[in-house]
Amino acid sequence: MPVFDFRDDSENKEQFECTYTMIRSNESMASPQWPLLLLDNHKQSWKHHSCGFFAAPSKRTAFEFDDEGERAKADILKVDARFVNLLKWLGENHIKVRLSGENREDGYAVYKIREVAHSGGTKLSASDGFLQFMIERLLSSSAPEEEAEEEDDEESGDSMKLTSLQSITDFLTCAGRTLPDTIRLWARRNLAVAKSHEVTLEERRHAQRALSIMLNIQWKSNYFESIDPVKARQILDEELYGMETVKQRIIETIIQINRTHTLPAYGILLVGPAGTGKSQIAYAVARILKLPWTTLDMSSINDPEQLTGSSRIYANAKPGIIMEAFSAAGESNLVFIINELDKAASGKGNGNPADVLLTLLDNLGFTDNYIECMIPTTGVYPIATANDKSQISAPLMSRFAVIDIPDYTPEEKKIIFSRYALPKVLKRMGLQENECAVTEDALDALVRKYVTTSGIRDLEQAAEHMAANALYQIEVDGVSAVTFDQEGLSRLFK
Repeated sequence: MPVFDFRDDSENKEQFECTYTMIRSNESMASPQWPLLLLDNHKQSWKHHSCGFFAAPSKRTAFEFDDEGERAKADILKVDARFVNLLKWLGENHIKVRLSGENREDGYAVYKIREVAHSGGTKLSASDGFLQFMIERLLSSSAPEEEAEEEDDEESGDSMKLTSLQSITDFLTCAGRTLPDTIRLWARRNLAVAKSHEVTLEERRHAQRALSIMLNIQWKSNYFESIDPVKARQILDEELYGMETVKQRIIETIIQINRTHTLPAYGILLVGPAGTGKSQIAYAVARILKLPWTTLDMSSINDPEQLTGSSRIYANAKPGIIMEAFSAAGESNLVFIINELDKAASGKGNGNPADVLLTLLDNLGFTDNYIECMIPTTGVYPIATANDKSQISAPLMSRFAVIDIPDYTPEEKKIIFSRYALPKVLKRMGLQENECAVTEDALDALVRKYVTTSGIRDLEQAAEHMAANALYQIEVDGVSAVTFDQEGLSRLFK
């Protein structure tokens, strides 16, 4: 049954009539079965696509249809609790929308809301993208707690993709509940600074920029859906030859995630000689987890401020590369691939970058000097690579499960070259496999040539050289195909 709530409006002395009950839903997609709202249709059925306005919420919770000049009104019977503030905002700002819905016995089930231009009945407004951005965020959130709903009335940072102050304000009003409590409180304070005329223009600019960065990130929960171990194994087999111990450790991690639905407490540290595929393993894990990934190259970071950002007291202040990674990913759950972790302690007098990494890896929250807010890191999964683990400090080592990557045997190198490295290069150059072939003797000689070097990078470069030479002979000399024997290989690499 609908709930009626009468309140005294001190400004116009009119009664406010709430006609709806709230649906508590965590569905991530709206549909006729799980609608955003339900309108009364017992007097007449409404069209599949219907345009109009939500009534000013200070009077009555209803939708005023405005199709082909005919006006009609329907009470709102049910609303997804996540969308109450959005409907209020649409009504207060008299924004014309087009509803897509389906007539059911219990009402007109609305599963899509689009903003349309005031003049046209079907033409979308230029700012419809902002409305869809908010709807997407609300659908990805959980239903608000009952005791927290009244607080939303007081919640009020910019335009499309949240860069202007007006869109930030609108977003906090309609979708502020999708933010973690600490970030929502931080956003209110920074919005006050951005709008204040009692601070400098520079302070207002920094506050607005920080708001835009933080609110464009989708702050997800630390719940992870189950991952298919069979598909995970297929990805590993596609990317890596051999390495059964490594693959087993990664599958064990996947099984653990499936049981707990959270990321493991420890990241992965891949240790081995250069060129053994450590980075390739890291990218494969990110692909398995279906998470965006970013890289931190510790060999090029010699100042902690590169990671933590600079204070807003400076005119040229900016966030650090960790915060920029969250911003580029657009969400809080991501894989940090930390290359050359053994170089992390090589700071140059301004502090140690390794100490900053500890705060990122502890899952207790990371603070950026520019943002000035504790960033949740429970959805961060670190995968580090290193050549020499003796150069890594004990505190850093304790944050990882270490996997040693052995160098390839000569036989493994032959298989990797013939089955993976050379076919990949040929495909990229548009050559057929029979157009560039290698005899068994030549392959043995090639592997012996690089027997003292670790990894397979030299073999990959050799494959590139051989394929390019074969392409040259085919295009310039007019041969139909090239087969490299031991003598031909010696001439090519003399």
